[in-house]
Amino acid sequence: MIPTRNPFDFPLVWPTFATPELLLALLVPAVLLAWVWAHRWLLPGRRVVLPVDAARGGSGWWAWAFVTLAESLPPLLLTVGILILAGPQRPGPPRQKRSMTNIQFAVDVSGSMESPFGEGTRYDASMKAIEQMVDYRKGDSFGLTFFGDAYVHWVPLTSDPSAIKCAPPFMTPDKTPPAFWGTAIAKVLSGCKKVLTDREEGDKMVILVSDGESYDLRAAQDDLVRDFQTAGIAVFAIIVGGEDPQEEIVNICRGSGGEAFRADDPDALPHIFKRIDQMKPAKFTPTFVETVDYFEPFALTGLGLLVVWGLSLFGLRYTPW
Repeated sequence: MIPTRNPFDFPLVWPTFATPELLLALLVPAVLLAWVWAHRWLLPGRRVVLPVDAARGGSGWWAWAFVTLAESLPPLLLTVGILILAGPQRPGPPRQKRSMTNIQFAVDVSGSMESPFGEGTRYDASMKAIEQMVDYRKGDSFGLTFFGDAYVHWVPLTSDPSAIKCAPPFMTPDKTPPAFWGTAIAKVLSGCKKVLTDREEGDKMVILVSDGESYDLRAAQDDLVRDFQTAGIAVFAIIVGGEDPQEEIVNICRGSGGEAFRADDPDALPHIFKRIDQMKPAKFTPTFVETVDYFEPFALTGLGLLVVWGLSLFGLRYTPW
């Protein structure tokens, strides 16, 4: 159910005006009000007279007060109209700007990722979970790298999620060339680091998805930890297929401020991605407060005065005879 806004629920604040020079026109209703209330002394002979021969109305204070109040309503309506034309404004609710996070996905497309995993393959389950993360991290920038022994930056960093969602059919493990048949994680992490280092704005992280061990991590582990720490890039790794993460992967992830996870079944993947989202939540920075139109109290006041004035015309007025 979509919540509706109560039209009477508005903060009572002193407004500013978009065109304050129009407020000079308030002198007109002020003069009219002064004239209406000065009638008692300026025109002392004025009375409410019934159309009967030689009959004169009373001159009680209560009758004069009610009639004068009724005659004050048109100048008050004019006052409200001038205030509305001047463009009343008030400070709007404070807004926050979402700080973008640059997320580079590195997905293993070696032959073992074609192994059955739930209703599909390890590759299928990984890409499906990535699509879900892209949906609930809207506002971030995403890149996609496929790797084996070699790697290719398939989707450059972009805030358009459709680019990620269109990629899976084109780089399935059964279609990869021989250069992608192995698993070289150190090589692809270095490539992802370079992509993210070129981005000056926002936080940065690499999410690696693989199902095997890498032969090139042992010699490169210390250098990768140092490089990721220097660049401020957090590395997260998800090992699909029920294998424990390689020791070097765990060290690189934790050394960079990330973590390594093991996914035993497809249902675990969305939970792991949500865990990563909680560890590196989106950041918001306060922005300037915008002014918004503030017509509600003036419009409601004018409507109330109009109704009362219309009712007063049934009796609270001076007659011309």
